[in-house]
Amino acid sequence: MAKRLIPSFNRILVEKIIPPSKTTSGILLPDKTSKLNSGKIVAVGPGARDKDGKFIPLNLKEGDTVLLPEYGGTEIKLGEKEYHLYRDDDILGTLHE
Repeated sequence: MAKRLIPSFNRILVEKIIPPSKTTSGILLPDKTSKLNSGKIVAVGPGARDKDGKFIPLNLKEGDTVLLPEYGGTEIKLGEKEYHLYRDDDILGTLHE
């Protein structure tokens, strides 16, 4: 049975991107290489409401690659995979290639 988590309010479910430990040609990379704390958005909540009850949609969508804070988020394990749940405000930015 597959489980799917749909975040509430302005929360975002992210799967962290693990940087490769070696290049495609087989060269091992040291642990001290500069790596970004990034992840791919798996699911997005519907958004939040302001004090007047008006709906505030999120500006992120599933599939976006985002820059994550070094600390924070809630770790969640669904099946064999680990995910992190963040608020929309916690996301530092989106990464584009």
